[in-house]
Amino acid sequence: MSGKNLSGQRSGRDAIGYALAALNRFAGNRVVDRLGLRKPAERVMFETTKAGFRTVGAASRSFKAVRRGGKPARLPAAPRQDLFDLTPTDEQEMIRQTVREFAAEKLRPAAADADTKCAPPDGLLQQAAELGVTLVGIPGEAGGIGDERSAVTGVLVAEAMAHGDMGLAVSCLAPSAVSTALVAWGDETQQAQYLPSFVGDDVPAAALAVLEPRPLFDPFDLRTRARRTGGGFVLDGVKSLVPRAADAELFVVAAELDGAPRLFLVESGTAGLSIEAEPSMGLRGAAMGRVVLDGVHLPATALLGERESYVECVRSARIAWCALAVGTGQAVLDYVIPYVNDRVAFGEPISHRQGVAFRVADIATELEGMRLATYRAASRAEQGLPHARETALARRLCAAKGMAIGSDGVQLLGGHGFVKEHPVERWYRDLRAIGVAEGIVMV
Repeated sequence: MSGKNLSGQRSGRDAIGYALAALNRFAGNRVVDRLGLRKPAERVMFETTKAGFRTVGAASRSFKAVRRGGKPARLPAAPRQDLFDLTPTDEQEMIRQTVREFAAEKLRPAAADADTKCAPPDGLLQQAAELGVTLVGIPGEAGGIGDERSAVTGVLVAEAMAHGDMGLAVSCLAPSAVSTALVAWGDETQQAQYLPSFVGDDVPAAALAVLEPRPLFDPFDLRTRARRTGGGFVLDGVKSLVPRAADAELFVVAAELDGAPRLFLVESGTAGLSIEAEPSMGLRGAAMGRVVLDGVHLPATALLGERESYVECVRSARIAWCALAVGTGQAVLDYVIPYVNDRVAFGEPISHRQGVAFRVADIATELEGMRLATYRAASRAEQGLPHARETALARRLCAAKGMAIGSDGVQLLGGHGFVKEHPVERWYRDLRAIGVAEGIVMV
């Protein structure tokens, strides 16, 4: 698998550099530190973005259609690869390193407070939008920088984000799930109506809502129903664990129509839609909520894609969750190695004990297996190859081993693993979401 996109052409690389310029100038310029301007600059950015979030409410945006002739903008599949190569391209490596630096500098320090408040800090998501994450999955003709499907690049981005914090990563990546769905399955009218908002300076909060609040949820057995009316559809049901639900301006909602699950575009201001807070065990920084649909009337143009689109949506989301598990698992490993080397008991580091050393080795081994399975599923997806088996294997492995890695991380810290002074307990709670979450993020 040779991860492709971000882009192999000169124009793509220039666009990427431009999209990342704001972050590089702000976070990577040492002159800012030498002149003592970092704190004032951060304060200016914070106040600017905070004011923007206050003036643009969840229900106040008007999605205006942009006229565009021709067919819907689509990303072609990546070229078929005869060799299974896990080496990222230069462009992908640049993106991964930049996103990981952003996660370390912005997400990791804010994670504990976001976990307590069940909300991301003001301004953080606007800074994340400046990375240009949504642009990667949008074709150039629609204002993005994509020239082919880039599931592998999406996996690398999600993994790097989750290394900082999974909850905040979910909140940052949720809008790109909606833009990806619009590119993959939206018709010309739907793309003209909504895609321009995802390539502008003010990317809307948006979310993919699939999960429902019931035990043993099956994404192919939905209780949210859509029925046809004379001029469109009526939706009834409840969606659970929707990131930034209170702030989101656009939802892609999964509902059963004519005996099959389908996807619908629902604006937050639609009559009959309401939001309920839903604090969760993990992913608390994503500000999870419930979306209640009570007789929500939608036009005929709200139906997104075909029946097969929903199956592809679920698979793409599961690959993304695997990437989040890999990133968080790597964070656990990177944290426990120096801890067990520095922690002294009975006159020597506890890493000298076989029981400790073997458990750390197990984490590293399982993590590599999770990564390989995830990358393989993403590689086949972006090449347009069948990937149902590979996705199922990756999800099963990441759900089981991800939780085990979180548990082992807590165990290796002993009593410190139980307290919030160390982030491992939060990562343990976040990793438990991998086995139950559906939708929300996509690659």
